[in-house]
Amino acid sequence: MKLSKEIGIDLGTANILIYVKGEGIVVNEPSVVTINTETNRPIAVGAEARDMLGKTPGKIQAIRPLKDGVIADFQITEILLTHFINKLNLKGVFSRPTILICCPSNITSIEKSAIQDVALRCGAKKVYIEEEPKVAAIGAGLDISKPSGNMVVDIGGGTTDVAVLSLGDIVTSTSLKIAGDKMDAELIKYVKDKYKLLIGDRTAEEIKITIGSAYEADPEAIMDVRGRDLVTGLPHTIQLSARETQEALDECCQTILRATKQVLEQTPPELSADIVNKGIFLTGGGALLHHLDKFLEEGLGVPVFVAENALDCVAEGCGVMLENTQYLQ
Repeated sequence: MKLSKEIGIDLGTANILIYVKGEGIVVNEPSVVTINTETNRPIAVGAEARDMLGKTPGKIQAIRPLKDGVIADFQITEILLTHFINKLNLKGVFSRPTILICCPSNITSIEKSAIQDVALRCGAKKVYIEEEPKVAAIGAGLDISKPSGNMVVDIGGGTTDVAVLSLGDIVTSTSLKIAGDKMDAELIKYVKDKYKLLIGDRTAEEIKITIGSAYEADPEAIMDVRGRDLVTGLPHTIQLSARETQEALDECCQTILRATKQVLEQTPPELSADIVNKGIFLTGGGALLHHLDKFLEEGLGVPVFVAENALDCVAEGCGVMLENTQYLQ
């Protein structure tokens, strides 16, 4: 009997997902921690903490410890990881878990070793670090071990990773800090400039999920948006249409399109031929933006598909890699 557990962690800017070998995804919560600034003690972690974002009194602070896909606040990230790892109750008498953590494709070796340190401090016996687009591709069900080209655009909360994979590894890739959070920020800015209305991050995310569109927005789709009027300082409600979200998000979508083109331009011709046949796969929460696939397809002239389990691709990929250790270096 094997005593030590093997777990895969998708440490995302917006959400943290944990996969336990043999059990599947056991944790899927927002990466947010609320702490009391006077005592430096954590008050809530995960979903409970996210409900407090933008609604806390002075001495309580809701913090998102990951910025742009990398750790911005180590202490808080450690609290976050320790909380969920302890919650899983994995530490037996003899065992410390083996942990596989995913990170964006272009982080520095310093940032990598920082992630490793945090995992070891949380009680890991061995830590593997893998690049997100590779794991996402495996999670989306692509067989990347063969000598043929697969292309993935993984749009998360903090980063968008674009990669072409062949023979189990990344051939060309790029990573940009334009993803879900940036889309939210653009929506906030748009509503502020056009309607002189201040809205919070949570509201912006709600708009993006409900009526946000990248292409051919539905003219009927309208949503009531509440916030604070900048002129009167009083609460106020406006109506926002899907067309307007398309206008607000256009710059973000164009940037993702440009990055995808750039990676395609650097791809060896044999692999490009495979990609035209198979298409490009979108993973991550950002892939769920309405009609983003059509927008990219139009701009690239290559078929684009959204992975079935777009939100869980990286965690599912961790699972596959833990089952087949030949993937791990």
